[in-house]
Amino acid sequence: MGSAEPAPQPPAVTDRPKPLHDPDPYGTPPYGEPGPWAPAPPVQHPAAASAPATAAADATVPPPAAPDGLALASVPPAPGMPASDRPAPRIPGTGAFVAPPTVPGVSGTAVPGATAPDGSDAGVPHTPSPPAVPGVPGAPVSDTAPPTPTPAPDAPQPVPGAPGTPVTAPEVHSRPAPPATAPVDPWRRYDPWAGGPAAAGPLQQTGAAVAGLEQLRRRRRRSLVGGALLLALVSGGVGGGVGVYLERNGGMGAVELPQAPVEAGDRDADGVAGIAGRALPSVVTLHVSGGEAGGTGTGFVLDTRGHILTNSHVVEPAGSGGGISVVFNGGQTAEAEVVGKDSGYDLAVVKVTGVRGLKPLPLGNSDNVRVGDPVVAIGAPFDLEGTVTSGIISAKERPITAGGGSGDASDVSYVDALQTDAPINPGNSGGPLLDARGQVVGINSAIRSAADGTGPDGGQAGSIGLGFAIPVNQGKRVAEELINTGRATHPVIGVTLDMDYSGDGARVGTEEDGGSDPVTAGGPGDRAGIRPGDVITAVDGRRVHSGEELIVKTRAHRPGDRLELTVERDGEERTLSLVLGSSGGS
Repeated sequence: MGSAEPAPQPPAVTDRPKPLHDPDPYGTPPYGEPGPWAPAPPVQHPAAASAPATAAADATVPPPAAPDGLALASVPPAPGMPASDRPAPRIPGTGAFVAPPTVPGVSGTAVPGATAPDGSDAGVPHTPSPPAVPGVPGAPVSDTAPPTPTPAPDAPQPVPGAPGTPVTAPEVHSRPAPPATAPVDPWRRYDPWAGGPAAAGPLQQTGAAVAGLEQLRRRRRRSLVGGALLLALVSGGVGGGVGVYLERNGGMGAVELPQAPVEAGDRDADGVAGIAGRALPSVVTLHVSGGEAGGTGTGFVLDTRGHILTNSHVVEPAGSGGGISVVFNGGQTAEAEVVGKDSGYDLAVVKVTGVRGLKPLPLGNSDNVRVGDPVVAIGAPFDLEGTVTSGIISAKERPITAGGGSGDASDVSYVDALQTDAPINPGNSGGPLLDARGQVVGINSAIRSAADGTGPDGGQAGSIGLGFAIPVNQGKRVAEELINTGRATHPVIGVTLDMDYSGDGARVGTEEDGGSDPVTAGGPGDRAGIRPGDVITAVDGRRVHSGEELIVKTRAHRPGDRLELTVERDGEERTLSLVLGSSGGS
């Protein structure tokens, strides 16, 4: 084989259009003369960059750039298609093909089926020369696929496969694309050099299955639940921290505690507060001093003239040249003097002068009192002025005796008392016992305390829930007599009792007991038919168990009252009618 003649060169382009303005003095293309510029080296596909240098047939050549900034439209190659089988790119909007650029190190385009000089089938490089497009300077663009150059008629025919023989590239844009195969390399799913549907898909696919709608909903729910849990944890931590800070530092500012608003001071008139509110201005505290004795007690106002009722044992120390100071609820003080007292009833009346605005307490009726009725006690226990306690009537007609400190029993008081569980303590003596209407039904006089009469600390014993008050009916009669005459009268039967009798009832004494007649001649008992040695067992049908009880029952009445006495004589029981007499008090 002889050497082939060189391929004919295309004729020089002489009809290149000239610019319509003066040439650029700096020679900037395309307005000036062609400058020393060259196209930038193409960017290779990653698959081509990672493939061996010897695999020239599988090398991927990027599409050429469009002239003057025009975008190129290329047909997406099938996966695995070599660069030589790719269709030529087109210029959008024109339908013209663009000549492939020259790749450094490779002359022309590798044509499948050609034989290289070394006998390989990699293809023989060939460089076609496309014609110029009018109106686009320097752009190798044609309306059809790049044609294969036609040799002159007299030129020798090229021998296929001979070195230097020009080989024409087939019209690759008309070759049908091979069938698509499943992608193996993830990069084939994302090819920036490819166009069409492959480039419009997701940019980063790893080949994993796309999550469905239900999976997306589950993920969203898990995200919401996780966010809620995280928010709860953060809120709990923040709240705990704030709580610890507030506890350690006393809050963010000044502490202001909640409080109920101020209400009207009015209370139910029949309640304890209402009763106390009306009664306290009429209750006084008495401080008594005299000689070697002294004490504190309570009293209440009887009238506007300044008369105050209290216990006889409260004012007893003032009898030896002492004094009595009265303190009213509002704090006003005044000196008082004794008007009269009676130790048998344990009642006394004192009077203050120069005091105005006195408000007397209303007096009730002790005969109307029933067991269980609510009562209120007011006094100065242990010198605590204006103390209010409440309770009920525990019993009626309790025969009690108090006093007897003089040794001759001249100061013994006999009281047919009202029993109450309202707390009464030393200092309450002489104070009022009020019913639910705020009326006085009794005068607090005595308490039953501990066995030895002292408290656990060695001081004076206090209330154990057993308090006794003089019925107001008896107190009213005695107070009136003390105010009017300075002394009180006692109802009497006119007999002498055997106080040592241990049997049931009150026995009338005998001549042997005292040497004198135990039945006063012409007295109430003598007129009723009582004889020495008779045992009186009942008064007005109520049993009497001792001489003290007979005295108490008798003093509960006024002189002149008629009594029905049940008497036992010689084993026989009989009833006698008796009209009470009168005797002067102490």
